[in-house]
Amino acid sequence: MFLVFYAILAMFLFLAISAYKAYEYTKMPMHGRLDLYPVPKEKGHEHGGSYYEQAEWWAKPHETSLASELIDMLKEILFIKKLFQNQKSLWWLSYSLHLGIYFIIAWTVILVAAAATQLAGGTVAADGGLWGALLYYVTPLVGWVGFFLASFGAISLLLRRVVDPILKKYTTPQEYFNLLLLFVVTLTGILVWSSDITMSNARYAMANVLSFQPLNGDPLLTIHIILAGIMLIYIPMSKMSHYVGKFFSFHMVIWDNDPNVAGSKVEEKIKQAAQYRPQNKWSAPHIAGAPAPTEKSPK
Repeated sequence: MFLVFYAILAMFLFLAISAYKAYEYTKMPMHGRLDLYPVPKEKGHEHGGSYYEQAEWWAKPHETSLASELIDMLKEILFIKKLFQNQKSLWWLSYSLHLGIYFIIAWTVILVAAAATQLAGGTVAADGGLWGALLYYVTPLVGWVGFFLASFGAISLLLRRVVDPILKKYTTPQEYFNLLLLFVVTLTGILVWSSDITMSNARYAMANVLSFQPLNGDPLLTIHIILAGIMLIYIPMSKMSHYVGKFFSFHMVIWDNDPNVAGSKVEEKIKQAAQYRPQNKWSAPHIAGAPAPTEKSPK
């Protein structure tokens, strides 16, 4: 039962820590606004220009569209658009990893649906009717594509950072660890299900988790679940949690161009931000409270 409770706990902590991190973003002081144009939410200026270029703009309504902003944001989240535009050679590797992760997430959702179908008395098999057959064939297709893409992307990016002299300068030990962890988790996943091409055992394992029934004690499965749990708990606490900050960085930094006029919410936020004092202890002499540098007496 340990593996069942561990798997549930890991998934819960992943969601809980991610939600808490998003909550923290909403409570952060006002950012340094970049206002990079075009801003997708501005109606009539989607391809350039700005509402502020109009004569007497302050007397005209500032029409915005959250839907347009979300659509443009999804292009970056789903396809990593900016990396493709600026560094295509690295995009192929990075997108392999991200697309593989998206497929694995979809595979997990499909597994839950298939396991729930079985627990409800349905049949998940080639002859299990339209729904049962769909789950039976889609599960391995999505799963294998996800695991192979993610493992290829992770190890390729890791090797690229090792051999590329420019990337190597900016790669921290944590980034090596992140890619290695992703590779090991996806590789053990491939090894666990390699003897079961249809991934039926994965479906039964998910059914056991959902029904709080013990999992089999296969050593490789145990290692895979433990590593996957570590990864789920670690991701939202590491820099890989950019999936949480992506929305805020676009919506509240790059595209936040609401006008600062008297009595507005923006003015109130600026007043609040002016009261903010850094909590870090800085050693730079120009920061208030830092000790002045002492001069050594000549020998």
